Amino acid sequence: MIAPVAGGAMLYDASRCDQPDERVFDRDAWRARGGLEETAGGRGTVAFLRDGEHRWVLRHYRRGGLVARLLDDTYLYTGAARTRSFREFRLLRQLREWQLPVPRPVAARYRRSGPLYRADLVTEELPTRRTLAQSLAAAPLAASTWRAVGACIASLHARGVHHADLNAHNLLIGTDGTVYVLDFDRGRVRARGDWERAVLERLHRSLAKVSAGLPAGHFGERDWTELRAVAEAA
Repeated sequence: MIAPVAGGAMLYDASRCDQPDERVFDRDAWRARGGLEETAGGRGTVAFLRDGEHRWVLRHYRRGGLVARLLDDTYLYTGAARTRSFREFRLLRQLREWQLPVPRPVAARYRRSGPLYRADLVTEELPTRRTLAQSLAAAPLAASTWRAVGACIASLHARGVHHADLNAHNLLIGTDGTVYVLDFDRGRVRARGDWERAVLERLHRSLAKVSAGLPAGHFGERDWTELRAVAEAA
């Protein structure tokens, strides 16, 4: 459902968010009632929200790279449906309907300021916060874990789901071995093609980067071969 807010709009799941209330995006309001836990995560910070049975994650959209120095957290407004937050909310909703291991969207918002806008997204917290990068730093991973990561990627690609920035920090490893995927900003569903190989190459570069300096044996080509063989079998 969509509700108007000052300068923009809020898209929300009425089964998860009882009523359209902008305070769900207000970190100060959550902090005041003791329901905020912040942690570094990607660009800026990710906030973990606590309210009774609710376990949510709030992310404010920020730019990366050199352009961040100029525009920081602002984007050119070209219509509500094309805002970062609304697009990711709707993509996650579709992926959940396909029973893919991604967060369930709760609410999305954009607020305009002239031709620019800022955006936020709230999702349900996944069962784990442990990233693939953190797991790899702690100890070498079993071949079964690498195959599970490959199977997760294969399940996305089988549906034509293009993750725009798949890396070792937005893959999570559950205690039961389940692999989850975060951060579908700029993601989309498209016809299958060569982009799948580019996604894997991006992940390979990320794994090489995070494993540089780790003890020998934490990541090697044998691990990558296990992952890739399953990922490319979709």
